[in-house]
Parts: sequence; C-alpha cells; structure tokens
Amino acid sequence: MDDLVPDTVLDGARYGVCTVRAVSVRGDSARYRGEPRRDALLTARFGSGEHALVLVAMATGARATPGAHRAAAEVCRWIGRAVGRSHARLVEDLRAARRGDLKSGLHRLTDRSLGKLRAAAAEQGLAPQEYSATLRCLLLPADPACRTRVFFGAGDGGLFRLRGGEWQDLEPRVTEVPKGEAVVGFGSPPAETPEGDRLTMDLGIPTPPSPYEPAPEPPREPFRFRASLGRPGDVLLMCTEGLAEPLRGEPELAAHLADRWSAPGPPGLAAFLADAQVRVKGYADDRTAAAVWEA
Repeated sequence: MDDLVPDTVLDGARYGVCTVRAVSVRGDSARYRGEPRRDALLTARFGSGEHALVLVAMATGARATPGAHRAAAEVCRWIGRAVGRSHARLVEDLRAARRGDLKSGLHRLTDRSLGKLRAAAAEQGLAPQEYSATLRCLLLPADPACRTRVFFGAGDGGLFRLRGGEWQDLEPRVTEVPKGEAVVGFGSPPAETPEGDRLTMDLGIPTPPSPYEPAPEPPREPFRFRASLGRPGDVLLMCTEGLAEPLRGEPELAAHLADRWSAPGPPGLAAFLADAQVRVKGYADDRTAAAVWEA
C-alpha cells in the first residue's frame, strides 16, 4: 500500500494573511510510460492560532531509479517530522527575524533528513544516488503581523515572486567551490626511475579502493536558503524543476501565469490545478508547485 501514488495531489487553505495553493501532478511522460509520479508534496500546519506554522515541502526522486517515488515521499515525511518537533522555536525565530539562527537550524534539519535517505539507501544495498531526492520547503507563520517567508532545501527547482505583474527569480545561487589538484599521498612510489624507466603500466584495470581511505561519495547538493518579506499583492511561487524549467525558458508561459495570478484574489483549487497543467511543448516532467498569495 505504501507504493500507491496518486496521479494528482491538490491542497489549499488560508492562514493569517496568506492564501496557499499547492499541487503535484504526474507528467505526461510518466503517464505515457505507466510510471508513478516521482514528485512528492506535503502540506502541514503545526500549532494553532497565531502561533501556528505552515510547512509546504516538495521533493523529486532521482530520475531512472525504481524507488524514486518512495525516496521523495520519505524525505518529505522526515522533514515534516523535524519541523513539527521544532515548530515553536522556529516561530519565535521568524517573529524575531533571527535569520542566522533560522539558516543554521534549518540546515541541520535538512542534513538530517537527507542523511536518513542515504542511510535508507545503504540498508537496501543501493548507492546513495540510486535512492535520493531533491528537497524544497517553505515556512509560513500564521501570525498576520509576521510577514517573513522562509525557503530552504537542497537541489534544483524554482523560487519566484510575482510583484506588480512581473516575475522575479529568487532562487538562491550556489557558487561552485574550486577543487584543488590531486596530491600524491605519503609514501607513494615515483612514476619512473631516475633512468626514465616506467614502473607501472596502465592496462585499463580499475584501481582497487585503498583500505586506508573511505570510498568517495557522490557530491552532495549544497544547502539553499532565502528569507523574504511578503508585501500585499505579492505571489510567492516555489516549484520543482518540472515547472521551473518551462517558466524560465518559455516567456509565453511566464506571461500567461502572470496574467492569471495577477487577478484580484487567489484562484480556486480547480483553477490553480488548470494553471499548473498548462502544456508546453518539450516539457513533460512531473510538476509540483506551491503559491502563496499575500492579502
């Protein structure tokens, strides 16, 4: 029963000055091949009244892996439990605008959740990249006096703001960290004798792993974080790569959604679902999106 994945998930509610619409839809490509939706979506409220905290989490499982949908669902549940346990402190930090505390605390929660995913891969005898997922989250305080909106996560996707009829790309940029050149380890033999004779021959045989060094892991996705203030009339959109790519690459889609979502008041659930499913030639992946309308 845990493997059952609905084709479409749709949710929405209003908290404080925020109206939330969230949807996750299986892409045409997965439908054609009869594969489950690799995207997962979780919406949850912790606490009550003005002390409540709303979490929207979405994940995308690794492409061409059999357990992609399970990995995405599990990492959403794990981050949900972690935020739920810490929601009171998170609300305090949001109200006090403690950006540094929020960033470090959410970084730890994200690392723990993704670490559980790597541990689950090891338990199944899989390589880490064979049971992995991106993770993108949005925290919204229910207190009408607190306009701070916090995005965090790891992996590709999109974070946009619609203000005055124009889209702004808020996705945190990740800079590449330069890697140093390989260093010969202590005690390594020279490549040749002083007379120029080669000591080894490259026969194309893989070098066995050293018993003194851990096997290299695939690079981990860097942590992404952004805190912003919502203004009346703003629309904040968080989405997976399935919608972020066409929104960045196809001006007609961006203009269509800007026109649709600039109308007075947020759309209903059915209208939001229709907007999220607008087809664009060449883009057939799953789409998951959460939009927040500021009253």
